[in-house]
Amino acid sequence: MSTPNQAVPVHPERQRRVKQALTFFSMSAWVTGVWLLFLVGRMVAEYGMGVAVPEWMHYIGQVHGLFYMVYLLATLNLGTKALWPPLRWVVTALAGCIPFLSFFVEKWRRDEVKEKFQL
Repeated sequence: MSTPNQAVPVHPERQRRVKQALTFFSMSAWVTGVWLLFLVGRMVAEYGMGVAVPEWMHYIGQVHGLFYMVYLLATLNLGTKALWPPLRWVVTALAGCIPFLSFFVEKWRRDEVKEKFQL
């Protein structure tokens, strides 16, 4: 029997699955966050400063949207494996829409999951 300060051992197979999901989540959070910053930069330049941006820059939003969908799948994958409560899923999912927040939430979730699953 474990004491309150001792962590309950996690089955190695579950650790492996959670670690894979965490890696996928971390990568998708960073890629989504970087593309969101590109998108914000383009929008500030175009709409805020009136800069005429090249035509190809209009695809940045679409690329971010594709990566955001991957991020949502990664959030769903990790959330089901880590047994997150619904509010944690929602906050994590919204982090991909707010500049810089995906980087902070990724670190918070990574630290939580590593501690909980002894990774």
